[in-house]
Amino acid sequence: MTALNRVLGVAGVVVLLAGIALGFRSVSSSGTNCGSAFRTAAGITPMACDSALSSAGTLVTVVIAAGVALLVGAVAVKKISARVGD
Repeated sequence: MTALNRVLGVAGVVVLLAGIALGFRSVSSSGTNCGSAFRTAAGITPMACDSALSSAGTLVTVVIAAGVALLVGAVAVKKISARVGD
């Protein structure tokens, strides 16, 4: 069970960090730099980048949520392992 715990923990951290990195990735729409999911570019027309920023924000949210779910799974495996006495 400890191997599963470690795999889930490492995978959770990697996916969480990947989600954070995706949040800083710059997105564009029709050749216009929109900025990133965490920080929009200055001077952009709001309507021009709404869909690109919304999609980037959704992707970041899903990836970070998956990383958190993996970390929660690792903690759950550890708790169950301690309770069973394995």
